[in-house]
Amino acid sequence: MSLFHESKLTLRLALPLMIGQLSQMLLGVADTLMVGHLGVLALATLTFANSLFYMPFVFGIGLLTSISVHSAHARGAQNPQAARSSCRHGLYISLALGLVFFLLTWLMLPHLGLFRQPAAVTVLARDYFFIIMASIVPALASIALKNHADAMNRPWPPFWIFLSGVLLNVLLNWVMINGKWGCPVLGMNGAAWATLISRMAILLAMFFWMMSDEQLRDWVPHRWLRLPVWREILHQWKIGVPASFQMLCEVGAFSAAGLMMGAFGEISMAAHQVAMTCASVSFMVPLGLSMALTVRTGEVKGSADHGRLRPVVFSGWLLAAVFSTINALIFFCAGPWLAARFVDDAAVITLASTLLVIVGVFQIVDGMQVASSSMLRGLQDARMPALMGFAAYWVIGLPVSAWLGYSWHMGASGVWWGLAAGLFTACVTLGPRLWMHLRDESM
Repeated sequence: MSLFHESKLTLRLALPLMIGQLSQMLLGVADTLMVGHLGVLALATLTFANSLFYMPFVFGIGLLTSISVHSAHARGAQNPQAARSSCRHGLYISLALGLVFFLLTWLMLPHLGLFRQPAAVTVLARDYFFIIMASIVPALASIALKNHADAMNRPWPPFWIFLSGVLLNVLLNWVMINGKWGCPVLGMNGAAWATLISRMAILLAMFFWMMSDEQLRDWVPHRWLRLPVWREILHQWKIGVPASFQMLCEVGAFSAAGLMMGAFGEISMAAHQVAMTCASVSFMVPLGLSMALTVRTGEVKGSADHGRLRPVVFSGWLLAAVFSTINALIFFCAGPWLAARFVDDAAVITLASTLLVIVGVFQIVDGMQVASSSMLRGLQDARMPALMGFAAYWVIGLPVSAWLGYSWHMGASGVWWGLAAGLFTACVTLGPRLWMHLRDESM
């Protein structure tokens, strides 16, 4: 009964988070669908630019998970002052980090040729990459506010705000890419402008909602423009930096795989983008669940009610396995149909369908490893899982990808099998570490 009860509580929090994460990924899906009809070159350019974008973006997302942990602890301990501090300092970190990434992009633009992509791809990517990196500032700031609201058990209003942003992005994509309603035809750069405008609108809506919500009155900052307390900044960095490093290791491996595709030609790059988009969308379900599990374990730790930890963890593993199995069945049964939704080129569809079978194979281990790492993060165990993630993806995963892709001449499929090996390694190392925490709590 305890396991069933905790599963129900986790699902109640996780449902809007999972749907919200899916809606955020729809920003990228909308771009891929609409840009894909501009041709293989445009889709290959999107692959290259997104491979560069997602590494700093995911680093920021990982760093901002510290807001969920500290705000959840504050809520469990019934400490509104600590929660307000967590929210304010998390917002400071997100804005500063976004601006740093944008400035680094400006410095990097003349040197995109160093990544050795096809010349036409490099030239076409410059403007798109610059605009999409500008959107990282409002994107990270809105995620910071959302993480705090989720930790306060108020996930539904952010869900509706972010979903509205997705719908706005789709509309603006149609207008700006195709030159509707008097707008000039901007092509794939129109998709970047649409994403920037949508993310700015989401940030403004999140801020005004949090300021006006009665249930959050005592739990959000009363004065936002105050000098930061560096002790509080460092307190968040102790959790955020290892967490971001761990997430960066995983997403960085997939981004590096995207760069590997340049050696196999535009067909492989386009097929990788299709498979990557589908895999990323499916990953949003276990990711949303994992965000709820971070809050749940963080709240249990803050309240010092350690007897609830075991059923919370077991329910998290069970739910992760169920959702991942459903995702795997979808890829096994509907891979070719999904690939055909993105592009009309027969060669790209055939290769993408093969890659989606591999995506289906690693769904369960991927869901279990992200659930375990998020619960460890909620227990403020972040440093060792980060090292485990580095070993899994960069010591095992990417070398196997290079070996199979280049030495065994398996091309794009070999690269993806190497990524699967990295995810399996993460699963079988993070799970036992979480089990050790359960054993220590029961002693």
